[in-house]
Amino acid sequence: MFKLNRAIYLAAVLALCACKSDDTKTTDAKQPGTDAVQDGPIATGDGARDAPGEAARDAAGDTVPPQCSGATPTTTTAGPSSSTPAVTVAQGFTMASIAAISNPRQLVALPNGDLLVGTSGNAVYLIPNAEADGQPGAPMPFASVNDAPVQGVAFDASTCTIYVASQHGIYATSYADGQTSAQLGQPIAKVRQVTQGGHTTTSVAFAGGTLYAGVGSSCNACTETDPTRATVQRLDPDGANMSTRAKRIRNAIALTVNPATGSVWAGVAGQDGLPSGHPYEFFDPITAHAGVADYGWPACEEDQHAYISGSDCSSTVIPRVEMPAYSTIIGAVFYPLAPSGKHAFPQSYRGGAFLAAHGSWHKVGGKFFSPPRVAFVAMNGDTPAIPVDWSDPTKQWTDFVSGFELADGLTRLGRPTGIAVGREGSLFIADDHANRVYRVRPQ
Repeated sequence: MFKLNRAIYLAAVLALCACKSDDTKTTDAKQPGTDAVQDGPIATGDGARDAPGEAARDAAGDTVPPQCSGATPTTTTAGPSSSTPAVTVAQGFTMASIAAISNPRQLVALPNGDLLVGTSGNAVYLIPNAEADGQPGAPMPFASVNDAPVQGVAFDASTCTIYVASQHGIYATSYADGQTSAQLGQPIAKVRQVTQGGHTTTSVAFAGGTLYAGVGSSCNACTETDPTRATVQRLDPDGANMSTRAKRIRNAIALTVNPATGSVWAGVAGQDGLPSGHPYEFFDPITAHAGVADYGWPACEEDQHAYISGSDCSSTVIPRVEMPAYSTIIGAVFYPLAPSGKHAFPQSYRGGAFLAAHGSWHKVGGKFFSPPRVAFVAMNGDTPAIPVDWSDPTKQWTDFVSGFELADGLTRLGRPTGIAVGREGSLFIADDHANRVYRVRPQ
């Protein structure tokens, strides 16, 4: 793989504002972001790797992207060409920065090629024509609400509705292609009505006519009194009939839909204070389990292991995909089985999942325990191609984008957050350390 000279990059960095980002560790202190001036891609490779297996395509799977009144790209003045950290992307791909946005979080690709970006602040941004052959338009505020973090974004293609989630509310707004702003109005549902503090992000996903919301816990390890905390809630599209779909799930911050099966998956980060290296952090299809899926936090983790003596873990969910402790999975997306765009990924990636891991703040031997990365998990429908190895949480996935942390184990160039697939097949990655949004395409 080809890597840019990190010394050149580091000599050119400019400090950006660093704000605390809410992820799965409530004491995580955010390091300053970096910026530089440089044209062109940041990393390339020279061959695609194979991934075993592929699911049978669902009749409702992804082919032609949905349209909202024609799917016309937004016309704007292009933003300035920008740089990216000196990271390494998998062989056969190029990666470039397409936008500078303060504390970007969850991403949603719209039908006309625009990209929505939730943030740790009060605003959702729009990157016009993010799938452009050249540089996309300059980012612009799309919607705002005074209830930071406004990090959750989702899109219902059947009704052309955008959902936005803030710390305490979930909002819905209609959308038409080319629209560059929206008024959110009153929330259609409220969360965190009993307890405050702890994890403040709310993530959203839409599947099968139902809206899902992941609401983080108020603590590291406790029994919640707020029925919305440490859960995934399900709601009607208008916000009515909210009920719990998954419980005792510490912070389901990465919500996504597998378009091949319709299942809703959650990427979750585990608690602190357990033996070093535990619990593993997981990615699991919450809707594949009957009733209310019980993940057992804080008493039960991993393979129904009881971390509180005397706990009955026999009925808790055993997750299907595991990553090392403290990986902090903030974003996830499944790559379409049948992409129609001109930047479609090779067959070996189709149907698989990409996980954006923020990395740990925990240190062992003076170095961070888990580096930031974007990992790829080969899938057969809702079954990982490689089953969990409970003695090794690195077996099921491979690095797709790495090098966000230098060899010293302390210097970080970026921390991935949101991730999405565009209508032309590009993979978009948000980074709230370097305050960038990147675009990955095959060479």
